Amino acid sequence: MPLHGTRRTAVARTAAALAVLPLTVMPATPANAATVTVAADGSGNHTTIQAALAASAPGTVINIKPGTYRGQVSIPASKPGITLQGTTGTSGDIVITGSTPASTAGTAGSATVLNLAKDTTVKGLTIANTYAAHDSQALALYAGGDRQVYRNVRLLGYQDTFLSWGGTGASQVRQYVYKSYIEGAVDFIYGNGALVIDSTTIRSLDRGSTNNGYITAAATHSGNRYGILITRSTLTGPSAARTVALGRCWHAGGAADAIGQVLVRDSALGGHIRQAGAWQDMSGFSWKTCRFTEYNNTGAGTSTGTADRPQMSGTTAAGYTAQNYLAGSDGWNPVQ
Repeated sequence: MPLHGTRRTAVARTAAALAVLPLTVMPATPANAATVTVAADGSGNHTTIQAALAASAPGTVINIKPGTYRGQVSIPASKPGITLQGTTGTSGDIVITGSTPASTAGTAGSATVLNLAKDTTVKGLTIANTYAAHDSQALALYAGGDRQVYRNVRLLGYQDTFLSWGGTGASQVRQYVYKSYIEGAVDFIYGNGALVIDSTTIRSLDRGSTNNGYITAAATHSGNRYGILITRSTLTGPSAARTVALGRCWHAGGAADAIGQVLVRDSALGGHIRQAGAWQDMSGFSWKTCRFTEYNNTGAGTSTGTADRPQMSGTTAAGYTAQNYLAGSDGWNPVQ
């Protein structure tokens, strides 16, 4: 981040842990959908996910057997309705991994999974970017399509792990992440989409510093009411107490109308979250130019009354539900 121009100062990186999420019951395969199987050992229809995507029509369900799959997986906008799903229900069994930085490949080129298609579902697998030179953003997931769902996934990275991006202007994509795990250190959940992260573990990595990074960096267009919602989730990490910020204000490309919106609600906040300075300035823009709030959180990292921890009222919070973030003009509701 930003998508164009010079990125912020590089910081140290630790290796992404490969903790396995517990077994989750997977939703049924869509009726009458074409189905293909990917297996690295040759026991399926294809040995790589990208080969399966190239051969598949929109709406295909791609079952992925256990293994490690290296290199970028790209789902183009021309193939909506694709499902990528691990066959075991345990996300650590199927790992899609890369180690490409944006400094050499650009933002989209660095993403281990580049998903530009609408109506896609990804479940039961891991997406990782293990770039370790510590000098560039390096995305695990670039989510650039509307109405995308991610269930029981692990997103592992360090700087800019997960981007939700609808392009410049007020155009907005929607994504729903449920019962998953997201890991990083610097702006690792970011973008201008309407993004709901629900019932998910969000782990901040330890940089060994009094500044252990920022969880979010929203660039929500001023014309859009909703940006990033973290709800019913757990914010954790090995970092020292009060060294991690909830986020900072990203005016993408210096755009004055990128007035980021983030709400953290009904979640458990670990003691690694800052009291003073929980929301941070960025690139000369004050965090107060953005729309940052909290509501009904618990845990050691909750606000103790500092002036820079704005709390949303219950009346206002009634209009900032996961369903409202994702409804758009078509009433989309994937919320569990």
